[in-house]
Amino acid sequence: MVTNTIEREVVLRHPVDRVWAALTTAEGLSRWFGSVAEIDLRPGGRAYFRWDDLGQESPATVTVVEAPHRFAFTWAIEGVDALVTTVDFTLEEVPGGTRLRLVESGFARAAAGVARSAHQANSQGWDAELADLESYLDAAA
Repeated sequence: MVTNTIEREVVLRHPVDRVWAALTTAEGLSRWFGSVAEIDLRPGGRAYFRWDDLGQESPATVTVVEAPHRFAFTWAIEGVDALVTTVDFTLEEVPGGTRLRLVESGFARAAAGVARSAHQANSQGWDAELADLESYLDAAA
């Protein structure tokens, strides 16, 4: 059975507005989520992410903007353009900072082998990217 979602939750020692800016601006995203990012922050807006070190790029479409608490986009799985997943970030103010919840869903729509491989790659990717987000926010404090 293929797992359909990736779920991560982290508490960051920074206010919601600061985490929101890191998630939703080209400048913020380019500091932790790949090498280059572009974003038109509105539902239906285009986003683009590039990882120079991996030789990968991913266009995306913004689907939800509920500032400063929810942001979502869709993108194609690397190498499987027909499979699109949804990445949904939710921010909640908590004592001492912000709880960030990430859910990426839609993997089960692909063939089992493809879905498993994509799920594993993106799971590892999100672990690294969220660590980079935390490092970026801490360094910029």
